[in-house]
Amino acid sequence: MQMLSISWSMLRSCLLRTLPLVVAALALSMPSFGQIAISVGFAPPALPVYEQPVCPGDGYIWTPGYWGWDDEAADYYWIPGTWVLAPEVGFLWTPGWWGWGGDAFIFHAGYWGPTVGFYGGINYGFGYFGVGFEGGRWQDGHFFYNRAVSNVNVTEIHNVYETRVNVTDNHVSYNGHGGIDARPTSQEEAAEHERHVGPVPAQLQHMQEAQRNPQMRASVNQGRPPIAATQRPGEFSGHGVVAAREAGAPYHPPANRGGAAPPRNEAAGHAEENGARPAPVHAKDIPPAERMPAPNTGNSKLDKKYQKQQDKLAKQQQKEQQKLEKQQEKDHQRVAQQKGGEAKTQQLEQKHQQQTQQLQQRHQAQRQEMQQRQAPAARPSEPRR
Repeated sequence: MQMLSISWSMLRSCLLRTLPLVVAALALSMPSFGQIAISVGFAPPALPVYEQPVCPGDGYIWTPGYWGWDDEAADYYWIPGTWVLAPEVGFLWTPGWWGWGGDAFIFHAGYWGPTVGFYGGINYGFGYFGVGFEGGRWQDGHFFYNRAVSNVNVTEIHNVYETRVNVTDNHVSYNGHGGIDARPTSQEEAAEHERHVGPVPAQLQHMQEAQRNPQMRASVNQGRPPIAATQRPGEFSGHGVVAAREAGAPYHPPANRGGAAPPRNEAAGHAEENGARPAPVHAKDIPPAERMPAPNTGNSKLDKKYQKQQDKLAKQQQKEQQKLEKQQEKDHQRVAQQKGGEAKTQQLEQKHQQQTQQLQQRHQAQRQEMQQRQAPAARPSEPRR
């Protein structure tokens, strides 16, 4: 077997040329929702016992409640279960879940996709019994509800069926380290690599509303939140709000809650969990792009040429952003004039978020590719003898 001898300078030159393209490819292939991984030194409380509010209308899919983590309060807080319109026909919700990571409990963010993936084997109830989703299914472009586990008004929603499910009552809220002992199946692992999107804007606002409410903190409600579920995202008052009947188990946090093993935010998983600003929904909210480094090839004529290319790309991207801003504004004006606006407005916001993030990713990839093309070629050194 022959060994290929390559000098370090040649290898470095190759890496410098290809790395920006690799980064650009990753940026386009990663989920479009910003993420900040959350890890905590002690387990979340048990899942509270509560009833599911009635489905507000056709097309809404149940997303179960779960415990989030608030860095500033150093406390878990309850994010109520709620009914949400799917971002696309055929998409289902894979709930987020807490799992033991070896030295702390790590939160794995939920997502929308064509198949329900692994969610820690946790029994969230109402169709999410640890594996898959039994609360309903997509059929011929419509969502059909399993009335055996979903609370739907059959006088208003007729696309229903009934399939009984035998379930063991369990309120454990985490995987591993004394919690649920479950591992993903091959199908669940495949689902994680399918095309999927993160929480829609209504879900992000719902999470932030829960985080702002001190009554949702575990230290205050002792595992029995006063708002366990809502009929619609962000509606924390009114007839559609359901309180927990009881805590899933007595709540006994560590005496130095979060002190022995302070939580740490790493660059990968759920921006809304620690109050970070979510990704922009509209093109007008996109922050200004950082100016690319001035060309410095050592050739003044070539540097001027490269600078013109950068300026041209910046103007082109600015025009594309302005065009999308105008189109999104027209969309808002059109929907405002139509009847039955709530569902249409939410669907429009989901569409706008996807458009905005796709534009951001495309522009970032274009800038990275230009920087790669304009980077001065490294001169390979003499190979060692």
